[in-house]
Amino acid sequence: MSILIILGILLVLVLIIISIYNRLVRLRNNREQAFADIDVQLRQRHDLIPQLVSTVKGYMEHEKEVLTEITAARSAAMQAGSIDEKIAAEGRLNQAMAGLKIAVEAYPDLKANQNFMQLQEEISDIENKLAAARRFFNSATRELNTAIEVFPANIFAGMFGFRREMMFDLGEEKREEMDQTPEIKFK
Repeated sequence: MSILIILGILLVLVLIIISIYNRLVRLRNNREQAFADIDVQLRQRHDLIPQLVSTVKGYMEHEKEVLTEITAARSAAMQAGSIDEKIAAEGRLNQAMAGLKIAVEAYPDLKANQNFMQLQEEISDIENKLAAARRFFNSATRELNTAIEVFPANIFAGMFGFRREMMFDLGEEKREEMDQTPEIKFK
């Protein structure tokens, strides 16, 4: 009789461990799917950037550093392999694109150009979709990280190879910029 009780307890423990493992796998897969959604938006963004750069080139001959940085950052972002590398490369590309926005302000004719306006609208649309996809990715990452850290899953997570994952972060410079109150000017 006591052997049946011990076997019953072992069976329950095995089922609990299987349940924990399966939950962690589902959460990891959910995070990877969330990043795949970001990847789709990034691919569209990367496809539009050369068009934007070529449209801007005619107006900004002396702003070559900005265009060179965007091209280099785009190339690095497209060649990044792991999720962590892609997050870092996209941070660099975001900074380069911010530099372009600042440079474009000096060219009123460019801002009125139909091709430029259309590309800006498309990029703006993709940026909004990227923001939503990043929020979903960070939510999936937070859920996975929480599941890895809570008891009793934290006991088994390390044994099964699960580790705390990185969020898709803006980076320090962008965060400082976002913390500043926007300046409103009327001309």
